[in-house]
Amino acid sequence: MGKSTTACFFVEAGVPLHDADAAVHRLYGEGGEAVAPIEAAFPGTTRDRKVDRERLSARVIGDPAAMQRLESIVHPLVRRDEERFLRVAEAAGAPVAVLDIPLLFETGGDRRCDAVVVVSAPPEVQRARALARPGMTEEKLAALLAKQMPDAEKRARADFVVDSSQSFESARAQVHVILKRAAQLPQRRK
Repeated sequence: MGKSTTACFFVEAGVPLHDADAAVHRLYGEGGEAVAPIEAAFPGTTRDRKVDRERLSARVIGDPAAMQRLESIVHPLVRRDEERFLRVAEAAGAPVAVLDIPLLFETGGDRRCDAVVVVSAPPEVQRARALARPGMTEEKLAALLAKQMPDAEKRARADFVVDSSQSFESARAQVHVILKRAAQLPQRRK
């Protein structure tokens, strides 16, 4: 979709950004908070004081109960990291902060946000971008799409939509418009 590139445009504009995927990488890294509980739940999935992502993936993919157990370990840790980030951003006087959260609507994360920005592109652009990623296959793409809410529904539920099918400059300009409007929105977080 261009979500990562769009997130960079927010950072470029001086907006603090919390990247949930990066938080997971830190939690899985050497000595990360998730390493011990994951090893306890899935013995043999860590090595050298960090999570072996391939081994863990092999244990949970295709096993909904295992995936749910993993999420029950990781999601609260990511949420704590997010809360720390928001406290720091607020203390620094940031008028706006961005939470880059995959599966935002699917996990109910939108209820923790004052506004939601969805990055979207036509299906053929999405598909081409996804399949260009290293290690991406038709099967992996199908599995990812099966977990996601349809793009049309995400766009309908969003406060703002960035059309990432055009140029970088177009997306950057859209981000600046969103920042002007978002700073004036009332808080609605729960």
